[in-house]
Amino acid sequence: MEKIFKTIDEQVQILKDKNLIIEDIDYTKDVLLRDNYFFLMGYRAIFMRPKENKFISGVTFNELYALFIFDRNFRNIILKNILVIENQLKSIISYQLSKKYGYKEKDYLNVKNFTSDRTKIRRVKDLIDKMKRQIRINSATHNATMHYLTHYGYIPLWVLVKVLSFGIVCELYTILKDEDQDSIAEIFGTTPEMLSDILIILSNYRNLCAHEDIVYEHRTERIIPDTKYHELLNIPKMDGEYIYGKNDLFSVIIIFKILLSKKDFRLMMKEIEYEIELLDGKVDSIQINKVLDRMGFPENYIEIIGR
Repeated sequence: MEKIFKTIDEQVQILKDKNLIIEDIDYTKDVLLRDNYFFLMGYRAIFMRPKENKFISGVTFNELYALFIFDRNFRNIILKNILVIENQLKSIISYQLSKKYGYKEKDYLNVKNFTSDRTKIRRVKDLIDKMKRQIRINSATHNATMHYLTHYGYIPLWVLVKVLSFGIVCELYTILKDEDQDSIAEIFGTTPEMLSDILIILSNYRNLCAHEDIVYEHRTERIIPDTKYHELLNIPKMDGEYIYGKNDLFSVIIIFKILLSKKDFRLMMKEIEYEIELLDGKVDSIQINKVLDRMGFPENYIEIIGR
């Protein structure tokens, strides 16, 4: 069926027809105009009757919008901390490679500096080409790269990483020699295998956050390996697999536990706890545990701080 344009008044009526309680018509109209009916309806599923296109009894527009705002605030918390890790990863990789292979692009972009795994040869060449392309693009547009190229005739890696996307830097890690991957993973206090997996997941969530997609119930294709935190929190299993913290939002929290400093992690968890408690106070038609389940959060999620 073709989707046609609906006025704000028509959108309000559609919501009423779906059994949603509208407590303040003017407020609802203003929200729909500013925040988009389509975006808001992306949060309806948790409030809907199974296999019906109707809201469960008692759901209000304010509750639907509260979940929308909760996801927006949560998205900002996640993005802020991914950026911390992104900056650290860029700094550590550029330091390690520059120290070992040199600080001029002809040195650090030498194909011999990367893995000799035959299955990754094409990826190595493609990534080197991507990085050279970023040098060409930014040499005349980005202040830092322009400065180094004008005054020194080259762009060191610790400057180049500033203009590289998180996705490219994550990919860069996966094509490094084993010993370089080991050194970088050791600084983060984890293994190369674990770091490779979690960087892919973080890159996925960074893109979600940047494009303001729904985060709270997102699932990734890649899963993280079992960690000690799954066991310490007594996360239940189904068919031998943990039901939380594998490819959901709580898996990102576990990743942050591994990569962030204790102080940064504690501050982040207090922000998260505040947002969850705030949502709990605004939503009455469903239990907050239903939201936590969608997020992949165990009820004792806050205990991860002290683990």
